[in-house]
Amino acid sequence: MTPTMTQHVVLDRPGSGPRVCDDMTVEVALSLMAGARVDHLVLCDRDEQRTGLVTLAGLAVLRDSAAYTDRLQLRDVVSLAR
Repeated sequence: MTPTMTQHVVLDRPGSGPRVCDDMTVEVALSLMAGARVDHLVLCDRDEQRTGLVTLAGLAVLRDSAAYTDRLQLRDVVSLAR
């Protein structure tokens, strides 16, 4: 059995969206967005510094692409977009 890290979600300023750790996988992020009924997430590093933003539409397009794997992390998505 492999250890798992707890995925942290923090609500940011009103209107800015939930803040999540950038090591979250795309699948978990999509599930979280569906449950929270939000269209974007604010990404933060381990020091809780903002590192980017991902949208539901962007992740849905990525999930349907050939580049997608179930291990793809949100920090990788931000790197691909640059």
